[in-house]
Amino acid sequence: MAKDLVIGIDVGGQTTKCGIVDARGTVLSQTVIRSDETTDHEVFIASLAEALNHIIAEAQAEGRIRGIGVGAPNGNYYTGTIEYAPNLKWGGAKVIPFAKLLSEQMNGIPVSLTNDANAAAVGEMTYGAARGMKNFIMITLGTGVGSGIVIDGNVVYGHDGFAGELGHTCAVRHNGRACGCGKTGCLEAYCSATGVARTAREWLEMTDEPSELRSLDKITSKDVYDAAKDGDKLALKIFEYTGRILGEKLADFIEFSAPEAIVLFGGLARSKEFLTEPILNAMNANVLPLWRNKVKLVYSSLKESDAAILGASALAWEL
Repeated sequence: MAKDLVIGIDVGGQTTKCGIVDARGTVLSQTVIRSDETTDHEVFIASLAEALNHIIAEAQAEGRIRGIGVGAPNGNYYTGTIEYAPNLKWGGAKVIPFAKLLSEQMNGIPVSLTNDANAAAVGEMTYGAARGMKNFIMITLGTGVGSGIVIDGNVVYGHDGFAGELGHTCAVRHNGRACGCGKTGCLEAYCSATGVARTAREWLEMTDEPSELRSLDKITSKDVYDAAKDGDKLALKIFEYTGRILGEKLADFIEFSAPEAIVLFGGLARSKEFLTEPILNAMNANVLPLWRNKVKLVYSSLKESDAAILGASALAWEL
């Protein structure tokens, strides 16, 4: 029987999404399990294998799975390990041979693992807006800011497997916000969904400017987006500020790898009508003239509900 299908797995701090994918990028069957119900990685992997076997049976795909691709926080492509992942309850201060353990649970099906942003970059290059591109940078704007760097058609992993943590480069040098990584001033602290909400809370305390956001107890980036759509001036200023910071950092990223495009993906990227202009203005104002107005800013074309699964599954075709 032909091994014409792969499995993609996106491991998140709260949930893990899994799906069976064919060569055209169609998700044939998928499921979601909780990632946060145990502190024991072996218990989690056993429950994951059970869920995978269920969707394999549901899709009548027994014997057809070529490989399994996994995107996970602190995932190391070289070793197949998840290393010191604080956002995973079962990650903690340890190195977990995740790919090896999952392969054993799945009767020897090969498993490839990388971090979630690198998986997104591979998925975009295989199925999405970066098809045909060999040089681009993927920026994921979600709870944090992730990145995957592709040069000459290959993801950049560095000597240890962890290259490309652009979200933890410094965006605000003096008196920058504390970041969850332990540093201050990181791009993630300003240009993630949580960073946008944090900007809103800070500015509401610093100013008496009228805003519909003042009526909310707990502000999210979605609230800021909804307010901006209503023409709320403070919300619009927040997106201008966020886009400017991101654009300035994208200018730095362009100057070390000369990409054809920057691809934006994630929940915050849905605010593109408010982010695109300030990003492009700041990016082109801060980049050397030889790259000005040359690098495209594009948004992921992957169906959002399937994107994480497709990104991870793309790794498995290489097995």
